[in-house]
Amino acid sequence: QIFQPLHKFVMLTDLSPTTKMNLFQSVTSALDNTLASDPTAVIFGEDVAFGGVFRCTVGLRDKYGKDRVFNTPLCEQGIVGFGIGAAVAGATAIAEIQFADYIYPAFDQIVNEAAKYRYRSGNLFDCGNLTIRAPWGCVGHGSLYHSQSPEAFFAHCPGIKVVIPRGPVQCKGLLLSCIADQNPCIFFEPKILYRAAVEQVPTEAYTIPLSQAEVIQEGSDVTLVAWGTQIHVLREVANMAQEKLGVSCELIDLQTILPWDTETVCKSVAKTGRLLISHEAPITGGFAAEISSTVQEECFLNLEAPIARVCGYDTPFPHIFEPFYIPDKWKCFDAVKKLISF
Repeated sequence: QIFQPLHKFVMLTDLSPTTKMNLFQSVTSALDNTLASDPTAVIFGEDVAFGGVFRCTVGLRDKYGKDRVFNTPLCEQGIVGFGIGAAVAGATAIAEIQFADYIYPAFDQIVNEAAKYRYRSGNLFDCGNLTIRAPWGCVGHGSLYHSQSPEAFFAHCPGIKVVIPRGPVQCKGLLLSCIADQNPCIFFEPKILYRAAVEQVPTEAYTIPLSQAEVIQEGSDVTLVAWGTQIHVLREVANMAQEKLGVSCELIDLQTILPWDTETVCKSVAKTGRLLISHEAPITGGFAAEISSTVQEECFLNLEAPIARVCGYDTPFPHIFEPFYIPDKWKCFDAVKKLISF
């Protein structure tokens, strides 16, 4: 079982009423709340009018009309370019890229236009009302072009925010925060969790702060940091470490990749003295390297062992070899053992 609800704080589910939602339904709920409350909001992308390939926009066109939920040509740079223009003109623009793997044709529009629009105009103009959604990460059978995790490419780009949720409650709250935020945001949704992750989610709108990591489980011996699907892998690793090794792990969900919460991570590492970071993307230049570098600078005298990274290999994402490629619980557990025995 990939997913189990992880909430240190119950305040979110204290909001009423709640209903049982999987992750894609929590996306739909967030979009529904936005369209209902903001008359300028529009949703557009490939196939969104009939509900999208992952069903995230089901029913929204019928409810709000074809002028607010509509299909685009198969042209990612056009989708984002249109979104920038709509946001600059005052609309709340929510663009869908059908898979994160296909966001690259829009790279110039995101990095050279959306991210720099406010800066280059001296804050006279901005496209802060733009949010770009995209299904992200491995799914078990996606191979080269439907499995990638491109968050590190955008982490190098000042002027945008990059957010990745771990489950339905976080997905809705963080997506609504991205939509409300006055900076262009990229919101990556772990597609393997679209149906696997199910929780009680508030039906009304609520937000979860961006750039704020969540300490899901407190511990004293090793800090484990991840985001998205990998949080659930490290949850299993934390349980295995406690049961098999008597090792207490502190588990942190980064949630926002850019700008990331350095304070929460460094505070934890100063306490535990050991850090393991894990993500599906290739290890070289992955975001784990940025976290590792920052922690080494800030917590050097606190470290009891070299920082460990357990990530994807430096190869294209494979098809039949996916089980060997992904940073599974056994690879991460071995890394914990090495950290403790150093």
